[in-house]
Amino acid sequence: MDELVLKFQGIPTTAISDALDGLFNLDPSIKPLKEEYSFAGRALTVKTAVGDNLAVQKAIREAKEGDIIVVDAKGDQYRAMAGDFVVGMAQTMGVAAMVIDGVIRDVVAIKGLNFPVFAKGTTVAASGKAGVGEINVPISCGGQAVNPGDIVVGDADGVVVIPQAIEQEVYEKAVHKIKKDEEREAKISGNREAIIAFIDKNLGQ
Repeated sequence: MDELVLKFQGIPTTAISDALDGLFNLDPSIKPLKEEYSFAGRALTVKTAVGDNLAVQKAIREAKEGDIIVVDAKGDQYRAMAGDFVVGMAQTMGVAAMVIDGVIRDVVAIKGLNFPVFAKGTTVAASGKAGVGEINVPISCGGQAVNPGDIVVGDADGVVVIPQAIEQEVYEKAVHKIKKDEEREAKISGNREAIIAFIDKNLGQ
């Protein structure tokens, strides 16, 4: 895993989103199965037909340690892109997380794996295996463009994509945002007069 990805592991998605002016967030319906899940890594993208997960399995086979499998399942919520068996294979192959614009099944068993899965929800229906799909191509996931190798970060608040061309700049802006927030909190929190002054300033008074 490269150094910049490791740095992003300690940055909240909220700070990254602010650094990106809120322009690169996945749809908030894509949520972690457990609030404590978080990840940062580079995207291994999957484009697949609705209800067909063979391309997901191909991505698992080709994944490098620390990759994030990001699946464009067209938002379909009827057929699962993965169950506990597929997620378990991804975990064994060193995938760091799965982000699915669609749904999963076997939710209790997947939670038992303690592996970060972010999806729109759960279903009972299995996927097909027709094999329609591609990996490592530009996709749309949760209404956001994702290119192979983009840094993807997820936590309890959601998922954000960082385009490769601006990843260093975004990291620096996010760190600066965190520092400014900490300074503001130290100055204002617990101080009634400071809180009133802060709100009045925002209100233009």
